Amino acid sequence: MTDGWNWRRPPSTPSVPGGPDPAPQPPSGSPWWTDALADPWRDPHAPSAVVLPPPAPTGGPALDPVADPDAPRRSNAPILLLCLVTALLAGGLGGTLGFVFAVRGGLGAGGGTQLGATAQATTGSVQRAPESLAGVAERVLPSVVTVHVTGAIGSGFVVSEDGYVITNDHVVEEGSDAMSVSFSDGTTASAKLVGRAPESDVAVIKVAKSGLTPVSLGDSDAIAVGDPVLAFGSPLALVNTVTAGIVSALDRTIEAGETGGTTRYYAAIQTDAAVNQGNSGGPLVNADGQVIGVNSVIRSVGGSSDTEAGNIGLAFAIPINQAKRIAQDIIDTGKARRTVIGAEVATGGTSATGARLRSVEPAGPAAAAGLKSGDVVTKLDGHPVEDGTDLIALVRKYAPNSVVAVEYRRGTTTASASVTLAADTN
Repeated sequence: MTDGWNWRRPPSTPSVPGGPDPAPQPPSGSPWWTDALADPWRDPHAPSAVVLPPPAPTGGPALDPVADPDAPRRSNAPILLLCLVTALLAGGLGGTLGFVFAVRGGLGAGGGTQLGATAQATTGSVQRAPESLAGVAERVLPSVVTVHVTGAIGSGFVVSEDGYVITNDHVVEEGSDAMSVSFSDGTTASAKLVGRAPESDVAVIKVAKSGLTPVSLGDSDAIAVGDPVLAFGSPLALVNTVTAGIVSALDRTIEAGETGGTTRYYAAIQTDAAVNQGNSGGPLVNADGQVIGVNSVIRSVGGSSDTEAGNIGLAFAIPINQAKRIAQDIIDTGKARRTVIGAEVATGGTSATGARLRSVEPAGPAAAAGLKSGDVVTKLDGHPVEDGTDLIALVRKYAPNSVVAVEYRRGTTTASASVTLAADTN
């Protein structure tokens, strides 16, 4: 904006004689451009225009009051503090979101949907408490072997450092001349038969290897229905297999064997742990890692022979107290003693109320206790006896020279006696 183009010199005061003319004075009350005539850079020939500010509006809203420069100023500290807190919160939130997105983005190539919760960090190798099932399995597996015989396999477990192994008689009966074992670590060794007890289904073999780790043997008389158990072995040739279950019954009497072959009797520990072909001879172990039985028999449906049988939640093991006693006889003498009562009984369910004695040996344990031919034994050491199979299986559970209480019926009379069991002389 330039000075006014319609400008007239205002009246001036007389100049001082001999001096310069005084500078023109602006008219009284002139606006901001009053010193424009004294501007040395002004072009006197340039057109000029005077622009006056518009008059103050009347009747409109009041203008903002001008702040008093001498008034005390409000402190900016609260504003600065609020900004600082906001910045910190924004930084923390941004860092957290950045970390989450970075972790999720690393779950797959180029990121993607995270499946499952974020895994917790683990340190070192996975450890299990010794008393846990995994801890028990870790301790027992090095003592379990797979028994390889001609055309078949079974299982067994080491009972001495110098290589004695307990297994089932039916595992070794067909191929005892060509036998080897393999351990859980994959090593193998040759083995030879030490001795057999066919009717009790226990056998002992000797492994050509020393410095082995034997199992811990428990007390099969101290277990109860409901106790947890683990079954070890090589079912269906799947070596180093461990299955879990409970003791589902005790003293389950079973008669088994192929037609024309050896008839075997078991007063067995029943379990629902999965047991299949190849588990035979392997250990049944309690929660303390102690062997309480030898897995031996399964029950199945739909199969006409043992080779077609499969687990349906019923498996049976020889009590370890019986198996240990028989194995010790085999190791010490090469032959196991068979416990007898000195009587011949009828089998096949001929009596629904007990075991009928067909005959009694004159000098046998039953005769010495006063039993006679025709008597019906209803209980042995408190265990109910339903038929001859029950009586044979229960008698063989005990060691020779054990004294057991017998309840029997003679005609309409019920009586009891104490019988001292004996070892078979054959």
